[in-house]
Amino acid sequence: MSGILRSSSLLRRAMWAAALKPTLGQMPGQNRLCSTANKSDIGSGVPYQSSNTSESSTAGSLPSEADCVVIGGGVAGCSALYHLTKLGMKNVVLLESAKLTAGTTWHSAGLVWRLRPSDVSIELLAHTRDLLHDEENGLRVDCGEVDPGWIQNGGLFVANTKERLDEYKRLMTLGSYYGIESSVLSPKETKELYPLMNVDDVYGTLYSPGDGIVEPAGIAQAYNRAAVKHGAKVFEECGVFAIETKEGFQSSRQVSAVHTNLGVIRTNCVLNAAGGWAPSVGALAGVRVPLVVMKHAYVVTETVEGIRKCPNVRDHDLSLYLKLQGDGLSVGGYENNPLFVDKLAPDFNFGLYDLDWDVFSTHIEAAVHRVPCLQTTGIKSTVSGPESFTADHQPLMGESPEVRGFFLSCGYNSSGIMLSGGCGKQIAEWIVHGRPSLDMLAFDIRRFAPSYVGNADWCRERSHEAYAKNYSIVFPNDEPMAGRNIRKDPLHQELLEAGCVYQERHGWERPGWFMSSAEKEKGLPEVLPYDYYGSYDNHSTHENYIYKSAVEQDYSFRLPKCFDTIVDECRACRSTGALFNMSYFGKFLLTGKDAQQAADWLFSNNVGQDGKVTYTCMLNKNGGTESDLTVARVPQALMNVKGFSQAGGADDGEATPLYVACGGAVATYVQYHIQRTLQDKRFDAELIDISSQFGLLSLQGPISKEVLQLCTETDLSTADTTQYGKQFPLEINGERVWAMRMSYVGEFGYEFHVPMESLVAVYRSLMSAGQRLGLRNAGYRAIDFLSAEKGYHHWHSDLRTTDTPLEAGLGFLCSKTKDYCGSDVVQQQRQNGVSRRRICLVSDKESGVPLFGNEAIVCDGKVVSYVRRAGYSCSSDQWLAFGYIETEPGVKLTDKVLAGRKYEIEQMGIRTPASASLKSPFV
Repeated sequence: MSGILRSSSLLRRAMWAAALKPTLGQMPGQNRLCSTANKSDIGSGVPYQSSNTSESSTAGSLPSEADCVVIGGGVAGCSALYHLTKLGMKNVVLLESAKLTAGTTWHSAGLVWRLRPSDVSIELLAHTRDLLHDEENGLRVDCGEVDPGWIQNGGLFVANTKERLDEYKRLMTLGSYYGIESSVLSPKETKELYPLMNVDDVYGTLYSPGDGIVEPAGIAQAYNRAAVKHGAKVFEECGVFAIETKEGFQSSRQVSAVHTNLGVIRTNCVLNAAGGWAPSVGALAGVRVPLVVMKHAYVVTETVEGIRKCPNVRDHDLSLYLKLQGDGLSVGGYENNPLFVDKLAPDFNFGLYDLDWDVFSTHIEAAVHRVPCLQTTGIKSTVSGPESFTADHQPLMGESPEVRGFFLSCGYNSSGIMLSGGCGKQIAEWIVHGRPSLDMLAFDIRRFAPSYVGNADWCRERSHEAYAKNYSIVFPNDEPMAGRNIRKDPLHQELLEAGCVYQERHGWERPGWFMSSAEKEKGLPEVLPYDYYGSYDNHSTHENYIYKSAVEQDYSFRLPKCFDTIVDECRACRSTGALFNMSYFGKFLLTGKDAQQAADWLFSNNVGQDGKVTYTCMLNKNGGTESDLTVARVPQALMNVKGFSQAGGADDGEATPLYVACGGAVATYVQYHIQRTLQDKRFDAELIDISSQFGLLSLQGPISKEVLQLCTETDLSTADTTQYGKQFPLEINGERVWAMRMSYVGEFGYEFHVPMESLVAVYRSLMSAGQRLGLRNAGYRAIDFLSAEKGYHHWHSDLRTTDTPLEAGLGFLCSKTKDYCGSDVVQQQRQNGVSRRRICLVSDKESGVPLFGNEAIVCDGKVVSYVRRAGYSCSSDQWLAFGYIETEPGVKLTDKVLAGRKYEIEQMGIRTPASASLKSPFV
């Protein structure tokens, strides 16, 4: 099955030249440079030794029980095993159906980069590198004589355009906070560093001298040896054929045993680290694992004179990487037409595929263009193996929402080696402590909703797009073309005809912004079925794709073309009024005998008062914020409304259920956090998901009360209908609606929670009454700006699981009269003060480039933090930035203290003066 080139050096050179010279007019596919190797010739296609040794397995029989069973002996499983033992878990077992690294790890490239457009990813990569680089406290101390094969030869990112170099400058800026040395080089400086490179079309490069390479099998074996040294057991040739579960509290399911060909292990914890086989392992426990397998390839050259001291290269614009491999190079990349593997055979161990030159040819052409001497360099071997990819190019981690005790660490999208240390540490903390120390939402399996996680077409489409765009510029407002129109509310078509440019969040289509009348004349921005970018014969590229053109106008690190349109929506909300469709929100009923008791424990604020809607945090045991959301008790008058009536109980004298509303993008995360808490605390309560049964319209702005009064007979002059935080039922032109005096944009306004079947009628009534007063549609891009202007928080950007309410300036949401999850931490911080605080920075629009987040915060000339959230004030034409800074011992951070310091925001190497305060100055 191997794609190994078996030919003389002369023939190799001839075929390499034939494959690489586009002037020859010969397609690479015409020369099949592949042959079939014997099955016993294991590992001969990769440029390093495999880990197929007899020293990997633990002697003796399988234990009858374990604290945790890790399934999968690749780098992800071995790292998790090692980090579990580092946290004190000794009775832990790793099972591998073949030999360690036999799946994907053995043929991985082994690149280790340090810079990423995500702070969490940078920290994960840093831990891996520290394990490899630190001679005194790293992996070598624990693994003994095993050499992970770390070589620090540096990394070079090549930019062919100004936009790409802007992206690299953003990476450099964020990396500066983490102490990552990097610098932008001119083409001339690049040529001096990498003499073999063609720099004629190079705009600039980003050089990171701390990057490097590692031998994949070597690092996996190092993790394994270190884990065994600390008491772990490893069993090879041990296949899993069943995972037993038992019923738990409230009909939940819990892992109870693992059945293998060597015996049964009783355990309450399983970690699925099976890579491309993870979906099959998940199916054994009834867990859906949304990943696909594709063939991913690279070729290894013969000796390249003068290459030995050169750094590894990523030329994202050419979708190319060049990795130093001894005296040669490994050449690979990400093509638009990858080959899917529909079913990965259970026994495909140490296996490779024949390289498809038609697919790989784009990388050959790119490599010869960037390093011309490769034109006459021979190929030593080709490597085409299975790799697992996910819908957003991020791993799948955390505890499955479907089965308690079933954890995942898989789907690494060809980044498993470099992420292995960081992700291994985080998943070990997840298992041992119940949660990771970093905010891992972007990796958490709960970022996907159950409604589509089992949809094979969605998974295939999104995974293809994520693969094909892996080297694309990561713009702040990127929108997928794949896997769309999965969840739409009844207003979808009506708003589309009004010019709505939709965003996708958690499967829902939600309004982003609205086109101008002139733009609409060119056509409506309808999201079309995914065309795979025309990369396959059975898919043609959409012609005149208006939606794609509209969102791509937003792809910039400067002011996008839609900026003025979004600002107009903001100004309409401030001056007259705006109507937002927020129906994608997560909406749940908390009901049952212990519902109030559960709410008292779950939520930091006092909730459940009749006639009131309460904004609150939901904390973890460390005091970190799991979510911010609203809670209201359903009025008795609405209990016969479809959706609310399914909760039951109210007719028997029980309190009506509590209604919980949260941001739709994190609805599944919130749902399962609450459900896990109900189970762990054994509350006699139930959480019912009614997200698809109720819509949500938000009427905001100075005219909102007048508009609503034109649509209802309810008197809106009373305190019960005007005071902030009040909630009450009413009718809008005959449609029953639950109104709440709430606002996320800082204006007088109302939220209307409406049965989906009434959503269109209510929307039309409000728009009809309001248009003559200046009411207009607005989308979430306007909400982002408006809420930032008022200093409101956005969970998972400037409010995370690692931020406490007091650090975030939300202490007023934390009760002083009750115990709740995390209250001990909050109380301690109230007594002793906090060591870090969220601050707001304001800079003039004309003084620098736009802010999007991940910029550096500079205080008195020193980088002290980074921007977690950015926005724009349409009232003052200024940029807003929110981040956290460390407080000095004995110094209480106040606006006066902040004013005495010189603050700047660094973006793409440009430092812009900024004023700092603890709250937004526009509140």
